[in-house]
Amino acid sequence: MLPLVKEFQKYPEQISYSVCVTGQHRQMLDQVLHLFGVTPDFDLNIMKPNQDLYDVTANILLGMRDVLKQVQPDVVLVHGDTTTTLAVSLSAFYAKVAVGHIEAGLRTWNLQSPWPEEANRQLTDVLANYYFAPTELSANNLKQEGRSEHQIIVTGNTVIDALLDVLEKIKTTPGIEQEVVAKIQSFGYGIQTQRKIVLITGHRRENFGDGFVRLADAIHQLAVKYPEVDFVYPVHLNPNVRAPIMGRLSNVSNVYLIEPLDYLPFVYLMSQSHIILTDSGGIQEEAPSLNKPVLVTRDTTERPEAVDAGTVRLVGTDVDVITREVSLLLDDESIYLQRSQMKNPYGDGQACQRVAQFLINQ
Repeated sequence: MLPLVKEFQKYPEQISYSVCVTGQHRQMLDQVLHLFGVTPDFDLNIMKPNQDLYDVTANILLGMRDVLKQVQPDVVLVHGDTTTTLAVSLSAFYAKVAVGHIEAGLRTWNLQSPWPEEANRQLTDVLANYYFAPTELSANNLKQEGRSEHQIIVTGNTVIDALLDVLEKIKTTPGIEQEVVAKIQSFGYGIQTQRKIVLITGHRRENFGDGFVRLADAIHQLAVKYPEVDFVYPVHLNPNVRAPIMGRLSNVSNVYLIEPLDYLPFVYLMSQSHIILTDSGGIQEEAPSLNKPVLVTRDTTERPEAVDAGTVRLVGTDVDVITREVSLLLDDESIYLQRSQMKNPYGDGQACQRVAQFLINQ
C-alpha cells in the first residue's frame, strides 16, 4: 500500500487521505514505513504476546471504530487477505463507509487453503464497493460472483510497484548495495557470487506441523545432494515454523537459517537467488519480475496466472516432489531459462496510478 500513499501525494487537490496501520506484523511494518518515508496518522498497535485470531479481529474492529469516527472518510482502502483486511472492511461496513479492495478477486475456492486467508478475501469482497483486481482472471472471478463491471478495474498489483521502486533505489542510491549486503551478512549469510542460492521462505498456517517437517527433510536432502549450492532460509518468528526447521537443519553446513530480513535486503536477496522455494503469495507475484522461477510449497494457489505462465509450479510439501523439482532447475539449464524468462502476469508497475485515477474520477 505504501507506493499508493506516495501516488496520492501527487494529487493534493483531489485526494485527502489518512494512513492507518494496525501493527499486525509489527517488525515488518516499521522498517517498510521507514523505507518509503511514510508516517502513519493512526497506529492501532494491536500485537500482543500469545494472542489468537479472535483477539486480532476484535482489537482491530474496536480500534477502527474510533478512527472512522474521527476521519469520516468517503472510502476505506484495504489490501489483500490478512485479518487486518477483513476486520477493517467490517468496521467500515458498520460505519456505512465504502470499501475499496486492492488485490481483489483472488480465489482458490477452498476456504481451508490457504486458511484463514481465502475466507478473509472472499468476505472482504462481499463487503467491498470497489474492486481493484490485479489480473483479468481475478476480475472474471468477481463478475462470476455477481459484482458489476463498473465496480471493477484491472490495475495490476501494487506489490509490483513497490518491488520496482525498491529495485530502483538499490540501483541509483550510492552505497546502498554495500549496506544491504552488509545487513544480510549481519543476519547470518555472506553472499558469495560464485555460488547459486536457493532462497526459502515459509509461514502458512496450513503447513504447521508435518508440512514444515517434510519441508525441512527435503531441504536437508537437497543440501547434501548439492554441497556447492547455498540454501538460505530467513526463518519466520512463529514457533510453529522455527521448531521443526531449526531442529532438523541447524547443523547442515550449506543451509543458512537466518533471522527474518527487512524488505529492502530481502528484495536484494531475491534478486541474487537462483530459485525461490516459498509458500508466500506475494513472492509468487514478485519473482517473475526478477526472472526467478518459483516452487510453491502449497497444494493450491489463488494466483493461477503464474502457474499458467510457467513461472510458478506447485510442489506441496511432499519431500520427493520438492527434491525432484529443485533438482530439475539446478540440473537442467534449458528448463531453468524457460521458466525464468516468462512475462510477469501481475503488473507493469502502474497499478497505483490506475487506482488513484479511478478514485479521482468517481
